[in-house]
Amino acid sequence: MSETQQPLISHLVELRGRLLRAFAAILVVFLALVYFANDIYTILAEPLLKQLPEGASMIATGVATPFLTPLKLTLIVSFFAAIPYVLYQVWAFIAPGLYKHEKRLIAPLVFSSALLFYAGAAFAYFVVFPLAFGFFTKMAPDGVTIATDIASYLDFVLGLFIAFGIAFEIPIATILLCWTGVTTPKELAAKRPYVIVIVFIVGMLLTPPDVISQTLLAIPMWLLFEVGVFFARFYVRAEEDEEEPDGQP
Repeated sequence: MSETQQPLISHLVELRGRLLRAFAAILVVFLALVYFANDIYTILAEPLLKQLPEGASMIATGVATPFLTPLKLTLIVSFFAAIPYVLYQVWAFIAPGLYKHEKRLIAPLVFSSALLFYAGAAFAYFVVFPLAFGFFTKMAPDGVTIATDIASYLDFVLGLFIAFGIAFEIPIATILLCWTGVTTPKELAAKRPYVIVIVFIVGMLLTPPDVISQTLLAIPMWLLFEVGVFFARFYVRAEEDEEEPDGQP
């Protein structure tokens, strides 16, 4: 076996080990939560249940849907709950090949990205869902009984969670654009008027067609953009860097 193959194999073995640890963490969380699967779904459905007319309820159209849907949600919740540990495994794998100053800069980005995603999901649950479901239920035509399927509801809210979680990653995207040299904080600040228009358009597309919910998403996105521009000044790449990665001559 050549010397170039040995490091590759050792990296692959380490990667496999860290992936197994990440999957094991998700499995442990899932086993701890699976007993409460129905309770977790009830918590997720609460924003809609509060907006349903008196006497209305959610339904299950599939034979196995009442059993499988809460399990699916619990597995997804387990993954999100284990994200900090999963990110730690990713960080532990890539850190040895980074420069010292890159470690100091990237580590906050890795873990703050998880926090921002959580913040986006929480914003969707506590702010957007009550407004959206209140709007949808009030817009139902006369004579139409609202009875949402639990599987369809889960798919709908998961899409919103992902959309808002990604939207709240704006500071990370802004910092990476400046760090890689695609743009600069000064150039981004000069494009602020365009950014404001874009975030309001995105808010219109991701929320019900009313000004209040659109503004509730657009303003946080704009503020997150400003946060990203501010911190991007600390991530501007130097023109020359002679420092070697840890462990390299």
